[in-house]
Amino acid sequence: RIPDNQSAEATFILLGFSEYPEVQLPLFVLFLIIYTVTVVGNLGMILVIKINPKFQIPMYYFLSHLSFVDFCYSTVVTPKLLENLVVEDKTIKLAECVSQYFFQCTFVVTETILLAVMAYDRFVAVCNPLQYTTVMSHKLCAMLVGASYSWGLICAIPLSYFLLVATYRGKNIINNFVCEHSAIASVSYSDPYISQKLLFILATFNEVSTLVVILTSYAFIFITVMKMPSKGGRQKAFSTCASHLTAISIFHGTILFLYCVPNSKNSWLMVKVGSIFYTVVIPMLNPLIYSLRNKDVKETVRKLFHTKFFCDKI
Repeated sequence: RIPDNQSAEATFILLGFSEYPEVQLPLFVLFLIIYTVTVVGNLGMILVIKINPKFQIPMYYFLSHLSFVDFCYSTVVTPKLLENLVVEDKTIKLAECVSQYFFQCTFVVTETILLAVMAYDRFVAVCNPLQYTTVMSHKLCAMLVGASYSWGLICAIPLSYFLLVATYRGKNIINNFVCEHSAIASVSYSDPYISQKLLFILATFNEVSTLVVILTSYAFIFITVMKMPSKGGRQKAFSTCASHLTAISIFHGTILFLYCVPNSKNSWLMVKVGSIFYTVVIPMLNPLIYSLRNKDVKETVRKLFHTKFFCDKI
């Protein structure tokens, strides 16, 4: 057994995209722009929802939390990615690496559950409109959001614990830009079987259960909408669901793509690109998807800028 102090002093080298030194600067500029848009977009969405009385309904309550999760998730990953693109020393300590994974796991699981909760919310709104305010009470909404964050923590704590108590030695190379569970476990001197099995079980359960909720909700929504006599009513119903469906398709599509990537040395670039997409790009896309398709959001943003500009002029 290797002494505990050797594990405590162990470090990891995040290779990132160091195999392509000529693209380091362009990637830094690109990811910095994406991160800036992510921060402004998600915090802006939270502000817009808070100040507009029209948005004090469950759909936007969930959307504000989705924006908060996207902001936090991106902030956990992107700053370190940006740093590693411009510095020579790409090392990260064990505690920092596991901490990054802990928050990353917490927020991605929370987002997975939130998207399923939002699908259920749309199901109630379209299929039971007269009972919507009764069913989706403030108490239930708060419980669903609380459960989303709690389940994220429940999944992250044991997985992070197994990584933290594993045995490591010296410098360990991680062929990625982010501290990911399998990559950390693969360089440890401990048997990763239990933690890898737990990861597989939790990931499969989360993906399958949330997709069942989402697909079932939208199956009932589709049937209900197709029975509507008014063409305008059908278009309005589909319009309210379109943004959420787009966000779900991108998020789950990317995760399923990563699951399907073969576990071989030649697939590392595909894994990195897929990881970049769901850790850096998706948090930027969500506020854009919801704002560009929503007239009320665009109108609130326009008024906000108009008021700010008018006040500055005075």
